Amino acid sequence: MKRGPITDIFGRLHLFCRRTAPWCFLCGLLTVVASSWAQDLAPRAYVVTPLHSNAVVLTWSYYNGGVNFNGTIPITGATGTYNVPIVTLYHSFNFFGRSANITGSLPYAVGNFRGDLLGTHHSLYRSGLLDLSARLSVNLIGGPAMQPKEFMQWKQNKILGASLKIVAPTGQYDPTKLINWGSNRWAFKPELGYSQRWGDLILDGYGGVWFYTTNTQYYHPPQPLPQTEAPIGSFEGHLSYDFHRFGWLKGKRGWASLDGNFWFGGVTSVSGIKNLASKQTGSRIGATISLPYSRHQSIKVAYSDGTYIRFGGNYQNLQVAWQYSWLGRPK
Repeated sequence: MKRGPITDIFGRLHLFCRRTAPWCFLCGLLTVVASSWAQDLAPRAYVVTPLHSNAVVLTWSYYNGGVNFNGTIPITGATGTYNVPIVTLYHSFNFFGRSANITGSLPYAVGNFRGDLLGTHHSLYRSGLLDLSARLSVNLIGGPAMQPKEFMQWKQNKILGASLKIVAPTGQYDPTKLINWGSNRWAFKPELGYSQRWGDLILDGYGGVWFYTTNTQYYHPPQPLPQTEAPIGSFEGHLSYDFHRFGWLKGKRGWASLDGNFWFGGVTSVSGIKNLASKQTGSRIGATISLPYSRHQSIKVAYSDGTYIRFGGNYQNLQVAWQYSWLGRPK
């Protein structure tokens, strides 16, 4: 079979690593989009909604930036440009008298990647499903379960919430490929969130930890090996402002926020051998605006960029989301 440019990349990489040390692939080549799990910016993640609230959200997310191999393999100038449409479903319910909700998201990605291998420029195309994610959130303090009439009389003060996010290994993954959309492992993120309102201002702060199971088929020619990753701690903050004096809102409340986060950890190991160069330390900042334009519909636009990046996360991200929400009937 004739060797194409992409096949030649992996052949030359394999030859290079056989000629050097076996640890050259221990750099923790994270899957492109899965590596952004610890870098999410989600303002008002613990917002209280009435019982039986439902929503469907269609999001288009655009990424543009570097793909970091940390200098341990001879790929330089690696960049990626990819689009990720996401379908998300939301439902709120009563959890032992507390307001709770569950969300599920299914993303798909299409992207192009470029880089120089040993002085030769190469590019490749990828498309496929990403990993399915689900999140359960419960308000522990300040967020009782309320019917719509009760909710209309309620005013937020302090909220303390807890959540658990799970990412399932359902995305496209091939252990013979260097860049994949899926992660081939489970991920779990328990988190605590605090929210304080002062009039039209809301301050949110979250702290959580990502835990990962083993990727049993990590890319390591000629034979895939098991890869593990240490937990990643993450902190996130948002300062948002409600506004409701724009003519098209007609009494509905829009909001805008300034967003920032910080994460650290995630040292990877292959067959028990740690690669300390894969430790992540970084932060991102961004802004979000949400505008309702009808009784059931709203548009949200968000932008973020890396500030301090030691490993991974050095990309620009633009998101545009359309949301349709409605109240279900009590059973």
